[in-house]
Amino acid sequence: MIQNWHAIFNGAGPQHIVQKSIGFVTNHKVNPKILFVTDTNYIGLDSTDTRPGLVASGYPTFDLADDGSSFMNVSTVNFSNYDAVIIASSGGGLLHQSELDKLNARASDIVDYINGGGGLVAFAESDEYPGGTTHDLYGFLPFVVAANSLPQGESTFRVTAFGASIGETDADVESAFAHNTFAQTGGMNVVDRDNFGNGNIISLAFYGKIGLTGPQVPEPGSMAYGVIGLSTVGLLLRRRRKA
Repeated sequence: MIQNWHAIFNGAGPQHIVQKSIGFVTNHKVNPKILFVTDTNYIGLDSTDTRPGLVASGYPTFDLADDGSSFMNVSTVNFSNYDAVIIASSGGGLLHQSELDKLNARASDIVDYINGGGGLVAFAESDEYPGGTTHDLYGFLPFVVAANSLPQGESTFRVTAFGASIGETDADVESAFAHNTFAQTGGMNVVDRDNFGNGNIISLAFYGKIGLTGPQVPEPGSMAYGVIGLSTVGLLLRRRRKA
């Protein structure tokens, strides 16, 4: 589920997930500086501009980046200027392959950004929408393995013990619609699964240092919330900033 899409149309549950996601990766900073990576050109089917979803979730101010056609070029934008980088969904949102290709080419920069204390939220990526993304889903984090498109309702989604420990609830994750699953954890923590908690991985999380091959040793006493997919959020990663 692409929570920023559903935050517009499905109310409290998706909005809670957006709020918890951004709050986590910014250490609950008041008025965080946000970069939202999205296109604004229609993809097809029921895709829509998800900027209103961020606004509805309580984040009315953010900068925009795309493939350079309308906003700042994601190929050259300085991620370190932001507390959080949020990547729109391509499953109902308007992320295009052109933006994803540029993000994937900056995998090393994104890893450095996270390890420097930045926060990353990536919403669901899918190949189900014509004109959206078609390959190399989540390629900006190469250790994310097999993001598989699987459109489905969320009534059977359940959080894991880890998911509950970071504030997620069954009521939140079963409130909308999902677009992808994950075949492996890539070293991250499972936040929720379908089939009443016994099925596919829907979301993953990690809080700590990462590399191009995967998460490193978690920060002492820290939690991870890299929601990859969350059918809602896709991916959430952060490393605590040094005092």
